[in-house]
Amino acid sequence: MPKESFVHVSTWVFDLDNTLYPPQARLFDQIEVRMTRFVMQALGVDQPKADHLRRHYWATYGTTLAGLMREHDVDPGPYLTEVHDISLDHLEPDAQLAAHIRALPGRAIVYTNGTAPYAERVLAARGLDGLFDAVYGVEHAGFRPKPEREAYETVFKIDGVDTETAAMFEDDPRNLQAPHEMGMRTVHVAPDPHDAEHIHHHTDDLAAFLRKLS
Repeated sequence: MPKESFVHVSTWVFDLDNTLYPPQARLFDQIEVRMTRFVMQALGVDQPKADHLRRHYWATYGTTLAGLMREHDVDPGPYLTEVHDISLDHLEPDAQLAAHIRALPGRAIVYTNGTAPYAERVLAARGLDGLFDAVYGVEHAGFRPKPEREAYETVFKIDGVDTETAAMFEDDPRNLQAPHEMGMRTVHVAPDPHDAEHIHHHTDDLAAFLRKLS
């Protein structure tokens, strides 16, 4: 991973879930239970059907919420409040990750398909609060989810991101397609690599990767 690949980068954009904390924390196990319960109540379906719809909407639209909004006109507010009301007890502060984010040149922001208040809670639990110049959630994108290009464009316009001098760190390879098309340097953060033209780099250790850049 050549450091030279990032010399032009002055804005560092980080996804939140399974990116700024390890997948082993399994926060999504909690979130998915709440998603399924919400779908059951909102649509009046049983658990197997709700589980199927949750996965189908995620695969089709990028998030379960996007499918619920488009196909059932669900109000995003109560949904987002419910699914993110989870325990963060499994998260631990990561002093090394904090130090390497702090050492990055330029600005660092968080952009998640969750909500900004949820992101702030996670960042605090990881010891990463106060490190980012801004935190953006799905509400800032008009509830449009990554991987929709319009979602990125909306958030990046709010922030003033110059995508030609920015890098995106994401665990979901789908969510790196639009950033790549917009001229960003893309980094897939996940246990296993995903071979695709729109992914420039892969790492299973974000702190170690960032250490090489600072």
